[in-house]
Amino acid sequence: MKKFLFAFSLVALLISCKKSVEGVDNMILYDDAIAVEETSPAYEIKYKSIEGDEARTVETEAKIIKTATLRFETQNLETTAGNIKQAIGKFNGQVQSDEERNEYNTVSRNLTIRVPNESFDNFIDEISKGVSYFDRKEISSRDVTEEYIDTQSRIKTKKALEERYLELLKKANKVSEMLEIEKELSEIREEIESKQARLQYLENQVSYSTIYIQFYKTVAEKQGATVSYGTKLGNALKSGFNSLSSFFIGLIQIWPFILIFVIVFILIRRRIKRKKQ
Repeated sequence: MKKFLFAFSLVALLISCKKSVEGVDNMILYDDAIAVEETSPAYEIKYKSIEGDEARTVETEAKIIKTATLRFETQNLETTAGNIKQAIGKFNGQVQSDEERNEYNTVSRNLTIRVPNESFDNFIDEISKGVSYFDRKEISSRDVTEEYIDTQSRIKTKKALEERYLELLKKANKVSEMLEIEKELSEIREEIESKQARLQYLENQVSYSTIYIQFYKTVAEKQGATVSYGTKLGNALKSGFNSLSSFFIGLIQIWPFILIFVIVFILIRRRIKRKKQ
């Protein structure tokens, strides 16, 4: 009788769980109510999750991710870098990365900057002062409002589902039931953590816009004609002497083999002369 009452209470609880989270992302459903063997009073509770779409209307502020990519030439790298850093401080931004490159005929600097979303346009205007021409200027925005709301809602749904399973866990009195419920709880918690991480990422990208800046300076190419003939001749003599020294050093390293070769050559030559006589 007690087992029957316990089974009945579990069914009632599962049905109430289903009604309370009806239409949400995940629902607790009972698989064939309770599987009972007619020949034995023992029974086994089974759970499964069904993916579904939640019909919801949520009002929230638009979530926009803004990014910009700028590339331009400058006559003075240090002055330009100083102006950009001054603008960063003015608009409470931060430098995420700073890289300097010295290529074939250009010296360039690459900055990745994060600024508050509300200061994005003003920051772009500030660093554009004095730039006569942009080799590249790309500004883009991506609306992630729907994803943001959906992620928030799914977290809320998963937490509600977690509470239902915790209630079931308190009422379970069989090891198999506990293990099954704890397995479901573990999966739900992993999903909650994953979606919370995604939500945090979206919040960070929305709060701070990312700006990639590359500015460069063209440098004159070094010409070979600037080297005098005497210098070239001196370099050639020095190079030849170094090569000769390397040759003799190599011979010294293999002197045992040279000695053996000379001895063998002399013996063969003497033998040939004796045959001729």
